[in-house]
Amino acid sequence: MDEHSISTHQPSPMFRWAVLVIISLAMFGNYYVYDSIAPVADMLKSDLGFTDANIGSLYSVYSVAAVIVLLLGGVLIDRWGTVKSTILFGAICTFAAILGAVTTDLNVMLVGRFLLGLGSEPLIVAVTTALAKWFKGKELSFAFGINLTIARLGSVAADWSPTWAKPAYATGWQSPLVIAAGLGLLCVLAPIGYGALEAYAKKNFDLGKADDTDKFVLSDIFRFSRSFWFVVALCVTFYSAIFPFRSFAIKFFIESWEMTREAAGQFNSVLPLAAMFATPLFGLLVDRVGKRALFMMAGAVLLMPVYVMMAYHLAPLGVPIALMGIAFSLIPAVMWPSVAYIVEERRLGTAYAVMTLVQQVGVAGMNWTIGRSNDVFQASAANPGGYIPGMWVFTTLGFLALLFAILLRREETGPNAHGLETITTTSEV
Repeated sequence: MDEHSISTHQPSPMFRWAVLVIISLAMFGNYYVYDSIAPVADMLKSDLGFTDANIGSLYSVYSVAAVIVLLLGGVLIDRWGTVKSTILFGAICTFAAILGAVTTDLNVMLVGRFLLGLGSEPLIVAVTTALAKWFKGKELSFAFGINLTIARLGSVAADWSPTWAKPAYATGWQSPLVIAAGLGLLCVLAPIGYGALEAYAKKNFDLGKADDTDKFVLSDIFRFSRSFWFVVALCVTFYSAIFPFRSFAIKFFIESWEMTREAAGQFNSVLPLAAMFATPLFGLLVDRVGKRALFMMAGAVLLMPVYVMMAYHLAPLGVPIALMGIAFSLIPAVMWPSVAYIVEERRLGTAYAVMTLVQQVGVAGMNWTIGRSNDVFQASAANPGGYIPGMWVFTTLGFLALLFAILLRREETGPNAHGLETITTTSEV
């Protein structure tokens, strides 16, 4: 074998999976920092005088920043390349986590969460696009599942922190956020490791024109198909029902279901914990049988009743949480990889950026809406019924998610189909 053939062979599966693991650690740190507010939400209210609307704003301001940076951040990704950009945005995430841990002022904490949004979402878009580049035509859905598993381990760790870091919570709200700042270092260290792997790969493997997909091109928005926009609509309704619920879930479980902080955190962790294991398995299943729109319909059906069940205590809490956990595992395992089949590769970075941007608009509005609803209806341990109006808002989003999944299924079984229902690992070229 001559020198040229050595330098242009394809990377081994082990190398590809090493890339996935290393870059996913950045998302682990990001997810932990994002979810670190929920376990201390009631402490922020009792110790610092925050309202539920204030707590919702800590999440909403993140999403507002994400919208802004997703419109502008693609310029940096295009100009500097994926590696430099992810290091930059990862460093912003780390600084944001530190800022949130050292202040007692709401406005400064809001600045920290705003900076977190500026760094996190471009980081996630770059990671998502990189996975599509490395795994399309191979084990794409499974790879996305493993990536989400590692990322959601960060959410699980945050939810379980009242248990494994119980002494930190005994001292108040600040120590848990200091722990979050420490784990937030992964946001910058992992991209550095990924950059080393990319540098090695460019010298030793034939990677094609990989960086062409990491661009946000505004004009490409008008070229996307109806299937893409149905996926985007499903994305925004689904995540607007899930993430804002998790923002207040621990507080809700403590005050409405009379749980301890440790138990409430453990119940909240069921969603990402179930997804850690089930999302890769659903990804494998979908890779083999197709029927992606049909699976998304099934996930939306599972989501619809859970909030009413929790609001009125119609069943043991484990029942709606289990249904939500399945939906939280199933829909993302199908939804994000589906975009790689609907959108051509050169527009993939734009597609993921648009999808994430619209998602964050919905999540920002819903976090504020639910926080405001809780304040207006005086949701508290003394008045748990005040949570009910917000739960009906979440239920409405579940019905909308089903509607968009049905429209996607109809589009993908018609003449304009992209193969979401038919492409499998045996049929794909």
